[in-house]
Formats: sequence, structure tokens, C-alpha cells
Amino acid sequence: MGRQQGFAIRVEGVEQDFGAFPALRDVTLDIQPGELVALLGPSGSGKTTLLRVIAGLNAPDRGHVYFDGEDATNLPVQDRRVGFVFQNYALFKHMTVADNIAYGLKVRPRRSRPSRSAIAARANELLRFVQLEGLGGRYPAQLSGGQRQRVALARALAIEPRVLLLDEPFGALDARVRKDLRRWLREVHKETGLTTVFVTHDQDEAMELADRVVVLNEGRIEQIGTPAQLYDQPASPFVISFVGEAVALPVTVAAGHVKFGDRELHIDTHGLRSGPARVFFRPADIAVSASGAGEIEGRVESLRRTPAGVRATIAIDGYDQTLEIDSPLENAAALGDRVPLSLAKARIFPTEESAYVDAGEGI
Repeated sequence: MGRQQGFAIRVEGVEQDFGAFPALRDVTLDIQPGELVALLGPSGSGKTTLLRVIAGLNAPDRGHVYFDGEDATNLPVQDRRVGFVFQNYALFKHMTVADNIAYGLKVRPRRSRPSRSAIAARANELLRFVQLEGLGGRYPAQLSGGQRQRVALARALAIEPRVLLLDEPFGALDARVRKDLRRWLREVHKETGLTTVFVTHDQDEAMELADRVVVLNEGRIEQIGTPAQLYDQPASPFVISFVGEAVALPVTVAAGHVKFGDRELHIDTHGLRSGPARVFFRPADIAVSASGAGEIEGRVESLRRTPAGVRATIAIDGYDQTLEIDSPLENAAALGDRVPLSLAKARIFPTEESAYVDAGEGI
């Protein structure tokens, strides 16, 4: 398979209502040709609805979708040159693997339908491409879940799409197969050059695969960025809580100082106004204080071995919450130890989630 030129996609002011429920709210998004973009969010965040609007399976109530600058909002699905891969494969059980792959070509109008020999050659080419050569005569029930998902992808590629859309493509597979297919999909994208958008609720999947990630929440885009940007520069409390692990502590900001109970946290507020706020940090950003004096203190409740060392769960003094810290094996605290903790970096947000500022170098 040769490398193709994908469409640029622009979603502009798109809204979609399901009765009184707003599934998408003023969504605007630009996707570059050949980019691999993940739509990430919890159930009900609008990610699948947005994918279906791009595909033409849903008509937005308001807003527009553009392919390479041309308005495609009212363009029929069959004219969009979009390949769609569903979570449940949606293969025809009574058709062979080769016939499933060739289906989109066989149902084309006669004037644009390739010859039988050309269709067969295309199916065989795709069987080789998805590493299922020799299995064209089998039926879907005779394949594993991972093989069926490859067939579904081959069928989407058969029509030579310029946009590839995948809805939770690995959701029905076990963890080992899912991990293998992630790497394989990245190679497929690299080789085809297709503009690719996939939906997932699995943050590891999004971070491993995507050039950029679109984080959705309650029908709105919370943040668009590279995986590094989402980890290091989260734009909202939702993003830092959803992407990666994070602990939130209630604090008070007064005259540039941050107080947690009767202790001061050494965090730059960058001019955040006085009032209640929350400090967010990740396990790697807090550690046992080398000096013996910490900003936070607690007791080790449990210990868990990790590939990198030990993860300790700490019950925080004076507050009904635990936090986790990562330590090298040789420096790990013992169960029941009281430990002083210091923050290396953190992110602070006002209690009102409409604004935020950086803290220190930022998370």
C-alpha cells in the first residue's frame, strides 16, 4: 500500500442535541492532513457523537464540518471518502473475510465499480497489508478478536479513504491484544498517511498513539494538545484529574501564600486572587522530604511494589484523604512510618473552574 494524502478536517461551532440533552456544545477543532488525533473522554462526553458528525452518520443541529476547506456538512456519507471502523467490528458473518474486505467496492454504482479481478486483487493486497494473508476464505467466526479487528480495518481501507475514523477500535479486546494492535495501528498510520481520528476512553491508548489528543467533557472540548502538553500543562481541573493520576487538596490563597490547614505550601500562585482553591499534583511530584521537615505529613498505610520501585499510600494528617508517592526501592519508607512530604511541583486552580494559573514549572 502506498502513502496517501489525507484531508484536513475542520469542525466549526458544531452542536448536537438529543432531545433536551446537549451532546456537543460549540465544538471547534482543526485536524491537519495526515494527523493522528484521539478523542478522549469519559462515557457521555460526546466523543463518539463528534466522530459520527465527522463521518456524516449524524447531522449536527448547528455548525459545520469542512474537508480540505470545502463544506461537507450536508455531504452524504458515501461521498465523504471516509473509512469507519466500529468497536464491534460489524463484519458480515455469512461472508468470507475476503468478501467482507471487498464489500465497499462491490456495492459501488456500476459506473465507478472496479472489475471483479481488480476487487479481488485489492482484497488480497489488504490481506497482506493487515498480516492475514491466506485467511481470505475463512469466515469471521473462525478468527480471533484481534484478527477480526484487522479485517474491519482492511475493509475500511479498501475504498481508499482520505479519512480513517475508529470508534473504540480495541475496546472489545483483552489487554495484551490491545497493546499489540496499538503498535500495529501506529505503523499502519505511518505507512498510509491517512488523516486518522479515533475515539477512546483509555488515556494510555490516547497518549501512546496520538499526535494530539482532544479531551472532551460534557460535550465541550476541555483541551487540545500533545500528550506531553496534557501531562505538563493541563488547562483545567478536569484535565489534570482525567489524564494521568492526580491528588487534589483544598487550600486557601491569601496575599500570595497557599495554606493547607495550618501549613504553608511553597507554591507560586502567579497572582491568583485570594480565596479557596485546589492544589493538584501527581505521585511523581511529591516525595519524602530529605531535610526531615515537610509541607505535608502523613502515615504509610500500604506499600506496593512497582517496576520502578515502591508506591506508598499515605494517610494525610488532619485531612480525610490519602495520596500516593513513588520511591526508589532503596529509599522506600516502611509500613506505619510517619513521613514528612515535600512538593516538587504542582498545579493550582481556583475553586471556580472557569480560570486557572500555573504553579511553579507546572505539572
